[in-house]
Amino acid sequence: MSSIPSDADSCIVGFRKSVAPLNIVMVAPPYFEVPPSGYGGVEAVVAQLTDALTDRGHHVTLLGAGRSGTTARFVKVWDDILAERLGDPFPEVLHALKVRRIVTELARTERIDIVHDHTFAGPLNAPMYSSLGIPTVVTVHGPVDGEPQDYYRALGNSAELIAISDRQRSLAPGLNWLSRVHNAVRPAEWPLRLEKQNFALFLGRYAPYKGPDLALQAAHAADIPLVLAAKMNEPPEREYFNSAVRPLLTDRDCVFGEADAVAKRLLLSSARCLLFPIRWEEPFGIVMIEAMACGTPVVALRGGAVEEVVEDGVTGIICDDPSELPAAIAEVRRIDPLDCRRRVMERFSVDELGAGYEAAYYAALDARSVPQIPADIPQFSPAMSFAANH
Repeated sequence: MSSIPSDADSCIVGFRKSVAPLNIVMVAPPYFEVPPSGYGGVEAVVAQLTDALTDRGHHVTLLGAGRSGTTARFVKVWDDILAERLGDPFPEVLHALKVRRIVTELARTERIDIVHDHTFAGPLNAPMYSSLGIPTVVTVHGPVDGEPQDYYRALGNSAELIAISDRQRSLAPGLNWLSRVHNAVRPAEWPLRLEKQNFALFLGRYAPYKGPDLALQAAHAADIPLVLAAKMNEPPEREYFNSAVRPLLTDRDCVFGEADAVAKRLLLSSARCLLFPIRWEEPFGIVMIEAMACGTPVVALRGGAVEEVVEDGVTGIICDDPSELPAAIAEVRRIDPLDCRRRVMERFSVDELGAGYEAAYYAALDARSVPQIPADIPQFSPAMSFAANH
């Protein structure tokens, strides 16, 4: 009999010979549309997962803001997206309250098997959903150190947590983890380009932990232009750009602005490499697999899930110190774009995403169906059995 891989090695947490379609309520954050037109990593994952689940025969109701471009039934929580309020706690709390009301109303007229929440405040609704017989699964898209870890620990067993990388899960082993499921993309939606242009790319947002200043310094030392396609909507982002990024710019660098879906694909497929010089425990970093799907290698600093995503020397180069980045930029010329795309197809496919979450849902439902032994009833032991029979 073959062994089943441990959860650290596989996103599969359960096995059934046959599965019944589920009625799933998918809760997206209120800041960007699903899928997003530009910035919005969480929303991109929600869109991929929603479509993957409907393709697998499940019935998904998506709760979000603005418009939806998925195959799921869409319930509008907000008429417009709240991109300008990202980082403000009030929309998070109000969104959770509005979602609670919608779920409660839906539960009166139809069966809901599971609520899958991708927000930060939303898991606070889990005890109420549990009283309705509905388990809550939460994907932890952000960090799990400091206060976030205290928050998720305080949730106790009311919500089942899904990690997006093994590294993220290992940083908080005491949380109520159910599984690990890597993020994914559809390679067919990302253009593969074998011939690259002579520029490096930084794509993300202007924040010190993302390292755009390190990207500029590395590109200058490697004598290659840098294109910065980053979000700069929030006041902290603008302040950081003006204080730490603008002074480093040269005439060869290009401040592109926030790239929409079309521009993002053009930039990622054309760049010699994506620079990912993070200064924090990045839980996943979906832009890395987007780049690799385009055949573009990643030059990154070691940290977070980088080692799970990038195969060092095959799909990119992982550095231990910023001083190593310039040489790595020069070295990526030898990396085969086809190897980059192949890794995405093998390790980060939407099929794997759908299967991983499907298995997690059934595991959560199975856990709810197992009777719990009251704490005041003695547990069985061989000694008790022996005494009972003599």
